[in-house]
Amino acid sequence: QVQLVESGGGLVQAGGSLRLSCAASGRAFSTYAMGWFRQAPGKERGFVAAIMFSDTSTYYSDPVKGRFTISRDNAKNMVYLQLNSLEPEDTAVYYCAANRVRPDVTMRGGYWGQGTQVTVSS
Repeated sequence: QVQLVESGGGLVQAGGSLRLSCAASGRAFSTYAMGWFRQAPGKERGFVAAIMFSDTSTYYSDPVKGRFTISRDNAKNMVYLQLNSLEPEDTAVYYCAANRVRPDVTMRGGYWGQGTQVTVSS
């Protein structure tokens, strides 16, 4: 079992940056693909970014490509999401996710964090 705890959310002006962190506990962190999802008010939770086991492959949704960067540190059981050039449309609760397969393919059998709020003001 994996437990995930996000941090780093907050209020930022449009054009600003934030760095989200996700601390994972449990065994074999490096055997999990990690991802970030987000959910805005009144909308479904949607995929943001994913990174595979050994940090060699990353995937992004089109709205964040070129602005967000996902990374992981297997020695520290951490995954990060760097958010640059933030827009008001990025306002959402951001969730960390872990699964044995790419999180954007399926989260069946996977794990979720409790979420961290990101608010971008115009």
